[in-house]
Amino acid sequence: MTTATIPGLHYLQLTELSELLRSRAVSPVEVTRAQLDRIAALDGKLASYVTVMADQALADAERAGSEIAAGQYRGALHGVPVAIKDLFWTKDAPTAAGMAVYRDYRPSQDATAVARLRDAGTIILGKLQMTEGAYSDHHPSITPPVNPWRADYWTGISSSGPGVATAAGLCYGSLASDTGGSIRWPCAATGLTGIKPTWGRVSRHGAFALAPSMDHVGPIARSAADATALLSIIAGPDPADPTSLPGPAPDLTAGGSSASGLRIGVDPRWNGEDVHPDVQAAISAAAETFRELGARVIELTAPDIRQAVADWTPLCAVEAAVAHAATYPARKDEYGPVLASLLQAGRAVTGPEYQEILLRRMTLRGQFAVLFETADLLLTPVQPYAPLSLAQVKTLGEQPDLILQLQRYTAPFDLTGSPTITLPGGFTGAGLPIGVQLIAPHLHEARLCSTAAAFQSVTAWHTRHPAD
Repeated sequence: MTTATIPGLHYLQLTELSELLRSRAVSPVEVTRAQLDRIAALDGKLASYVTVMADQALADAERAGSEIAAGQYRGALHGVPVAIKDLFWTKDAPTAAGMAVYRDYRPSQDATAVARLRDAGTIILGKLQMTEGAYSDHHPSITPPVNPWRADYWTGISSSGPGVATAAGLCYGSLASDTGGSIRWPCAATGLTGIKPTWGRVSRHGAFALAPSMDHVGPIARSAADATALLSIIAGPDPADPTSLPGPAPDLTAGGSSASGLRIGVDPRWNGEDVHPDVQAAISAAAETFRELGARVIELTAPDIRQAVADWTPLCAVEAAVAHAATYPARKDEYGPVLASLLQAGRAVTGPEYQEILLRRMTLRGQFAVLFETADLLLTPVQPYAPLSLAQVKTLGEQPDLILQLQRYTAPFDLTGSPTITLPGGFTGAGLPIGVQLIAPHLHEARLCSTAAAFQSVTAWHTRHPAD
């Protein structure tokens, strides 16, 4: 069997490709060449890659093929081509984090998450485009990635490149990050599955910071099984990141594929009249699917998150101002206007204002901890809007209330550090994907993975792909 005889090779799930590689039905070199050819053919219009690391990828694929042939199989990611958000250090390619300031920065080592992928035998195809500094807009000098479903629709931010490349079949999964919604929005916009793990579950060493106390590292993939496989490799403690969680990472496959017996909480207000009907329908259908899988869907009253959403921006601004202190304002002219505005705002927040935000954040964490005593998971939209056109996104900056609405299901769970998984849950009448979100108590990624796998065992939303 060769790549030419496998229809839709580029859209196989990572776990499906893994079995073909393990059995030597195809070779890592064949698959990597096919991916590089596809990138060359399509990414000129999609603009998802910053750097394609073709020579290194082929050399690593040769090595992986030799190891697999010799019986030295390293596991599910051995020989699988993936790509990396340009937020993470790579010793063999520049890491710019979407910024002009760092366009020539070459780290001397890999980020811990990247190193763990390499140790698992994963093939790194290249670095993926993103918004400037992982905030909300691309630097003016950058061509933003293009949504492969429809070019006039939003890709989600800040992991725009990871969402586009994974959805378009230009990699089999990607390493991304989430500070306010940056894994979840791109997954919803491009029909993918993404995990934002518990804060600290994955090391942040070697990842450019936006707001360190809210920055989460996680995978974007085509299915829950794929995202689980990626997270299983990158999770775990890291001496280089003292904020990483101690102790061994959990066995994320221990729960198998089941939602039976779980209490899944839904707050009717979170899927109410101000939520687009297509999103309401996706949430209602997901709830019914979970019932059919043996879960008990219960109504509950979630904490009021309006203040938390309002607090996210000044908290992010303060932490970002500290993270950029070496280059802002000293190199202010090299920054785009949106990120520069955030950093300037962060420098203006007073100590008492910051302390009040921290105290409210502690309260929010406590409130959700109590809520999770009555529910095992929460089911929410990713955003209250149907997929956003680029024209609609341009208006958000002029209407702050709309931005707060966009963040209301994402930002609170960066503040709490709670793990989440985003799943394709339906499509609009225009054929654009809609995402749904499950949220778990701290440290319960395995529960998310098991429940999401059960959902995808009886639904097919995650198997649909954009046309080339």
